[in-house]
Amino acid sequence: MKISIFGLGYVGAVSAGCLAKEGHRIIGVDPNQTKVDIINSGKTPIIEDAIGEIIEEAVYAKLLSATTSVGEAILASEMSLICVGTPSQFNGSLDLSYVRRVCEQIGQVLASKESFHVVVVRSTMLPGSMRSLVIPTLEESSGKVAGVDFGVCNNPEFLREGTSVHDFYHPPKTVIGETDSRSGELLASIYANMNAPLIRTTVEVAEMVKYTDNNWHAVKVAFTNEIGAICKAAGIDGHKVMEIFCQDTKLNISPYYMKPGFAFGGSCLPKDVRALTYKANRMDLDLPLLNNVLPSNRRHVERGLAMIMAKGKRKIGILGFSFKAGTDDLRESPLVEVIEQLIGKGYDLRLYDRNVNIASLMGANRDYIMNRIPHISKLMMTTIDGVLDHAEVIVIGNNSPEFDGVASDIRDGQVVVDLVRVGTRTSEEGVYDGICW
Repeated sequence: MKISIFGLGYVGAVSAGCLAKEGHRIIGVDPNQTKVDIINSGKTPIIEDAIGEIIEEAVYAKLLSATTSVGEAILASEMSLICVGTPSQFNGSLDLSYVRRVCEQIGQVLASKESFHVVVVRSTMLPGSMRSLVIPTLEESSGKVAGVDFGVCNNPEFLREGTSVHDFYHPPKTVIGETDSRSGELLASIYANMNAPLIRTTVEVAEMVKYTDNNWHAVKVAFTNEIGAICKAAGIDGHKVMEIFCQDTKLNISPYYMKPGFAFGGSCLPKDVRALTYKANRMDLDLPLLNNVLPSNRRHVERGLAMIMAKGKRKIGILGFSFKAGTDDLRESPLVEVIEQLIGKGYDLRLYDRNVNIASLMGANRDYIMNRIPHISKLMMTTIDGVLDHAEVIVIGNNSPEFDGVASDIRDGQVVVDLVRVGTRTSEEGVYDGICW
């Protein structure tokens, strides 16, 4: 394929060299004449393992060249990859001026180009940037319609500095956010030889995936360093602790706990976070991440409560209020906190949870419900229908399988607030509202 790449910095230079190595005809575009000259002389404008040899071979094979002319590059290619920078501004927002300028330049050339051309954004941008900036700018500059006269995709990169060539050929995944299937197919074809999952989705999801990845990586580094600080202060080898931690691929390094839903609760997580941060504070350690885990969890409880109250209805039904489906444990259940807040504000509640049956509660659980929250037991119903007949707002509190069809069976005037996502339904104003979707 003939591909033009805009921006010959880190991502652009690696993408240009590696795609040329795959046999594509690449034209690099950059306003900096020095970078253009460096590429055309067979040298690399960046310092990165193996990329120098790749660029040298590609230029020698006449598969890679560079220019400052946008028109020359667009007219000689079928697809353009935008790899320009999106630096931070002083307030933390992104400077998208380079993206806007390139889109204006590309659009001006597309105005007179007859053949279908696909514009692919690899630059990292916040969700919504494709719809609010890239597509409108291209359409205004070209006088054409995206998805009809030309294609637009978002294709985030997952390249780590120092190992970017390896990462290009061995990506963890390839994500394509597409506005039309024709463009998505064309872009997917250049990754046909990559041994990685290929995901085609919306441009908004593709934009958000990149930020989710990088913020998760940042959280992992901060978490590991805070655990290391506690270990150091306690005379423990933090590396040995984390080596054992990482051997657990069923829970620790896995998809488990990675599904957006409601706050955590139960007899373990809140207690153990509280205990470890208490110990760290006693050792005079300032650990902002761990110290804010419980406050973050608390904010999510408040978020769920606000969603319920925002419906403007007084009769509330709660389906599932133990801290986890399949258990009768109400200790530190975030749903119990929501229920108590609603009761205190004068809402009329009915509750159902098959596992929370007073007659079968034993030991600590029985003591908890009889002595700590006896007012809740009076609101419990023995069937789901008993709750549905009462409620104007139905809150799904845990993912017990018996709640799977509830969101589809509600009557006119009823609304569902789903805190766990039963099924795959998305939010629908006035009918169904998911807490994180």
